[in-house]
Amino acid sequence: MPGTDDDQRVFGEHRRLLFSVAYRVLGSAADAEDAVQDAWLRWSAADRSQVADPRAYLTRIVTNEALAQLRSARHKRESYVGPWLPEPILTSGDTADAVTDAESVSTAMLVVLETLSPLERAVFVLKEVFDFSHAEIAEAVERSEPAVRQAAHRAREHVRARRPRFTADRARQRDVTERFFAAATGGDVNALMELLSPDVTLWTDGGGKVRQALRPVVGAATVASWFAAIGTVTYQGVDPADMRAELVELNGGPGILFSAPGRVIATVTLDFDADGRVTAIHNVANPDKLRAVAGGTAHDVRPPR
Repeated sequence: MPGTDDDQRVFGEHRRLLFSVAYRVLGSAADAEDAVQDAWLRWSAADRSQVADPRAYLTRIVTNEALAQLRSARHKRESYVGPWLPEPILTSGDTADAVTDAESVSTAMLVVLETLSPLERAVFVLKEVFDFSHAEIAEAVERSEPAVRQAAHRAREHVRARRPRFTADRARQRDVTERFFAAATGGDVNALMELLSPDVTLWTDGGGKVRQALRPVVGAATVASWFAAIGTVTYQGVDPADMRAELVELNGGPGILFSAPGRVIATVTLDFDADGRVTAIHNVANPDKLRAVAGGTAHDVRPPR
């Protein structure tokens, strides 16, 4: 039974929060949208007299749906062909302006969150990104408050150990990305070498759908040669002359979008050290993971203030 206009208005007020939570928990825009849709169906059928706090109620629904999806996806990801990377999304400039918000949705952070247990991941997202209290999170994930505090501590320590404490500022990141873009599309190996950390790692996600490296590519010389060849070789059946590359905002930071007539081919995002050198490159080419970007919608995934 469809919800009333008032139901839709209240749900609309929280929709951005729900997608923002679900996307960070799942690392997939498509799955996050499914979780939000499930929340809407549950909300429209709920006994409103039993809902004291719509925000808490909706967050609980979307979190539990995301957790269920994540536990199911774990088995699929264990048999995934090659490295698994999160599904990229276009984000609005406002996201990039808020450094903490941008970091929390970056490809690098989502990769780290993938190493947490589903419960730890949900607790970390709700506590560290959206500033829910331990009591609110306990209700959302249906655990005791002490269990939530313990999970939050484990998750925070895990993330802290795997993410650099200091990264280049936003202006520096954009400058390096622009230079990387120019060097890669111009086939300039030497210019690329200047931007890359000696032990830079390239992660490519083709998911077995398109040809990509099945293991991480390590080292500045190898990675520079890989990207310098972009303008000289046919890729996924697309001649270099027909390929278009553009700078866009992906996951709260500067990124590169490669496309051919009628389709998106790949995205590239960079990770930086404090000096602005590129330490990691994430290249998503699995067509199943490019639908959100191909749709052209920019998401505002900042936590509502």
